[in-house]
Amino acid sequence: MRGQLELFLTALAFFTRIPVPAWLPWSPERLNHSARYFPWVGWVVGAACGGLLWLLCQVLPGSVAVVLSMAAGLRLTGAFHEDGFADACDGLGGGWDRGQVLTIMKDSRIGSYGAAGLVLMLLAKAAALTELAGLSASHAALALCVAHPLSRLASTALIHRLDYVREDLDAKAKPLARALAGHELLIAAAGGLLPLLWLPVATAALVAALVIAVTLWFARLIVRRLGGYTGDCLGAAQQLAELACYLGLVGAWTST
Repeated sequence: MRGQLELFLTALAFFTRIPVPAWLPWSPERLNHSARYFPWVGWVVGAACGGLLWLLCQVLPGSVAVVLSMAAGLRLTGAFHEDGFADACDGLGGGWDRGQVLTIMKDSRIGSYGAAGLVLMLLAKAAALTELAGLSASHAALALCVAHPLSRLASTALIHRLDYVREDLDAKAKPLARALAGHELLIAAAGGLLPLLWLPVATAALVAALVIAVTLWFARLIVRRLGGYTGDCLGAAQQLAELACYLGLVGAWTST
């Protein structure tokens, strides 16, 4: 159990700014094996953001509560996935061939595609969560608790199924470039799918279908353009899947 706790804390330290114990050992191999807990990190982020959103909705308008909870989430994660999404937008939008796309993605500067994509992504998530907060604070909080684990499972699925395409030894995602073993995949799947049990069956099926569709579409895109994934692609997949969750919940809950 201590070994599994260490792997979970390794994943938590990699994907968030939450302090972890100083005694926690680290190695590329441990980071590799911690991939099974990436969706479970989403439980922590989703619970923190959802709980804050619910509390803020008790004293503030829903739109304000949504923006503040999103800001807290960005702070909690260091905008890790949003940065990857912006870089992926720049590379896939501005690059003509595989080499150019990879070069653009590696550039730390943000370009027009990245800026536009990031702004639209944040606005879309804010608009969807505001709609849900208009129904009730509980609806919006539940959406966060479902979307964060499930969207991180989408990224984990790319790690498991696709090839890592960067050859840079110092790339942040390089230690993650390994398909998960069977038991590791089960742990990851449980972390991403269990929150769906909080939803009605039809709603859960709709949300899952949208996430699968978006993930498959994005996987096909990056395989065609790059031959596999990069760390930025994992962040982009998480952001797209997270938005798909919110849109599915908005469609399900506002149409009844």
